[in-house]
Amino acid sequence: MSNREQEYRELFMAEALEYYDAMSRHISELERNPADEEALRELFRLMHNLKSNARAMGYTSIGEVAHQMETVFGQLRDGQATFAGSMVPVLFGGIDTLGELIRAVGEGQELPDVQRLLDNLDRLTRGEEPNLDDEQADDEEDVSRKLELSDLVYIQVRKLDHLMNLMGELIIDRDRILTLSREIDSPALTTAAAHFSRIADELQYSVMDARLVGVGSLFSKFPRVVRDVATAEGKDVELTLQGEDIQIDRNILQIITDALLHLVRNAIAHGLETVAEREAAGKPAQGQLILSAQAERDDVLVQVKDDGRGINVESVRRKAVERGLVTRPAAAQLSDAAVRAFLFEPGFSMAKEVTEISGRGVGLDVVKLAIDSLGGQLRVDSVMGEGTTFTLVLPTSIAVKGALLFELDERSYALPLMHTDSVVSLMPGSFSVVGGVLLTRLQDENVPVVSLRELLHLDGDQPLAPARKSTLQGRQDIIIVNYNNRRLGLIVDRFLRQQDIVVKAMSKPLDTIDLFGGVTLLGSGQVCLVLDVPALTRLFLAKRP
Repeated sequence: MSNREQEYRELFMAEALEYYDAMSRHISELERNPADEEALRELFRLMHNLKSNARAMGYTSIGEVAHQMETVFGQLRDGQATFAGSMVPVLFGGIDTLGELIRAVGEGQELPDVQRLLDNLDRLTRGEEPNLDDEQADDEEDVSRKLELSDLVYIQVRKLDHLMNLMGELIIDRDRILTLSREIDSPALTTAAAHFSRIADELQYSVMDARLVGVGSLFSKFPRVVRDVATAEGKDVELTLQGEDIQIDRNILQIITDALLHLVRNAIAHGLETVAEREAAGKPAQGQLILSAQAERDDVLVQVKDDGRGINVESVRRKAVERGLVTRPAAAQLSDAAVRAFLFEPGFSMAKEVTEISGRGVGLDVVKLAIDSLGGQLRVDSVMGEGTTFTLVLPTSIAVKGALLFELDERSYALPLMHTDSVVSLMPGSFSVVGGVLLTRLQDENVPVVSLRELLHLDGDQPLAPARKSTLQGRQDIIIVNYNNRRLGLIVDRFLRQQDIVVKAMSKPLDTIDLFGGVTLLGSGQVCLVLDVPALTRLFLAKRP
């Protein structure tokens, strides 16, 4: 059994045992008051849900018994029958049998034969008397007798959130204790601190693991979405789901739901061609849409890929110049990936541009903001006439983040690793100045470089001063960040180290400062600001000479 199948079976068992307990309670209420409409409605609903879940999992016996029971309770609800006489032991026995079947599934045992029960339920639906012989009556007395609790429990997400917040506080204290143990020469303290650190680490990963769910729980909702949108657009689309068993934090999955829905709808409405257009282009009439997930180091990559018309890069380049987002000479030098990044700019695609760039930019700024809020990235790759792929790069957890710590003006700052491309130390001869901007050549790409100190101290509409190589003295420690397919070098005073941090929201009025994404507490007890790379990149683009 695959991990995904095991996960689905466990979810089925948890819900099925919950349904069974509720059924037992409601049928007892019905016995006390045969006219209890609420109990009848609940019994009908529970049977219907159990039937659907069991059939989806391939548990035919459970599905068939629940279906027949649903029919009988439907007749009782509609006043076509009365809960009395021989019907009572049959329905009680039916619920007990469902309990047996559910437990057999949970224990991996062979399911008991239910044909006699099904025959009696069928007689009840036809208004006939069931066949209750003495042997069956004895069996029904022996069946509500074994009481069991599910191995699984449902936990409200808010409780897990609270637990994760407490875990974050514990991690901060762990780092402080470890720092103290290094400063104080005490073998006993060192031993206790090491043990505390191991326990805290294990607890951290256990809590994070409890919040993980398979992306299939979201992906499974898209076949219907694709069908509805394709029908409305008059297109023939085949959806393929891949990597449904990849695990990710439930809160992250919740946050990207609307973004993913937008990308899928957009791919069908604007990315994929009509049947006539595809045939004219020599393509198969049916468009292909792939929704996939895969793990990559500490990240999860979720992709929406179509084999449609692709994005016209030159149209995007022209519109970026018209909007004043980039100069014409600079635009001519941009790579295709850098040009497509303009699609994520707020309000880039208006009605006029929808036709020219296949509508692919509409609303992408909103999608980008959702991904940015997670500390993730959104990338787009496209080939004209062949298709487009949107890639969401997501952290597996949003509570604890990997970060690079550095020093500036004798203060510690943190940059999320999600947006950290690399760190380099360069001498002044490695730089050049073009158009007042400091550049360095890295991996066959000219990367703009700016002093983080200068960037953080800009006032109002004040632009960045034109760069001069003469201001560079000695070795320069530079952090290369990457946002929206744009690389930017930030000159800092000193690299410190890489470590996991717990990011806390900044209190008012500091929460209005865009350049900072939050705050964390270091092991030394020092407060450390966490820089917001998207905001820094946007500030540089707006203020550069």
